[in-house]
Amino acid sequence: MAHYGTLKNTAITEAGEDIRGAHLYGSSDGKLGKIDDVIFDHATGDIRYVVVDTGGWLSTKKFLIPVQALRASAKHQDDFEADLTKQQVESFPPYNESDLDSDTKWSGYERSYRAKWVADPVMHRAETDRNVTPTTKQTSGNIQSETAAAQAHGQSVPRMPAVSTSSERADLDAASRPTDRIIPAGTDTVIISSNAAGIGGRWDTFQSRLRERRKEAVASCRTCAGESATRGSESVQDFRKAV
Repeated sequence: MAHYGTLKNTAITEAGEDIRGAHLYGSSDGKLGKIDDVIFDHATGDIRYVVVDTGGWLSTKKFLIPVQALRASAKHQDDFEADLTKQQVESFPPYNESDLDSDTKWSGYERSYRAKWVADPVMHRAETDRNVTPTTKQTSGNIQSETAAAQAHGQSVPRMPAVSTSSERADLDAASRPTDRIIPAGTDTVIISSNAAGIGGRWDTFQSRLRERRKEAVASCRTCAGESATRGSESVQDFRKAV
């Protein structure tokens, strides 16, 4: 199981390249807070979440946002934005950094968090990012809906009449168009990708520096230190046995 932790005050790059301290803006350009820290995989250095300090408007002070939901701000240089409102943030389960010290607590928190993050009526085809929620023209009894159902179950496709209106064509196009969400239909597990490519130059530089200096960043982690000590002890024992 991957082990995650925060950077805290560890310096891994020049001040001007550090994303900590950058502002985060939400929907309608409303300021949500400042990036206070990041949660990253200690084995790879890949950032999974950013920790945002709201400055007081949120009762729990801080909240998390997955990295793939971030993008460089179009209006504010060196800052970031996300499609979030304060009301949505308030619905997230309270973030407690100490949960990272326990795999059980952290797994439980992530399940609760993801359930809130993906609260959305749109479902997606399993193992893909294609929208499978019926549109108005795809309700039960409609030839378009029957065709989609037949294809999903490997059955013969019913004969489809020519699309007669532009609105029907628009609905068909919308149903097959890839989306940015990855939500396997029919399960309660939601994949939040850690792929953060394309966020922006400042982000890319910071992420690269963290990967390069990962060992320094995890030096104070007792869990990682314990694993290293165990591996070292096993190596010595194996060497002695071989001799």
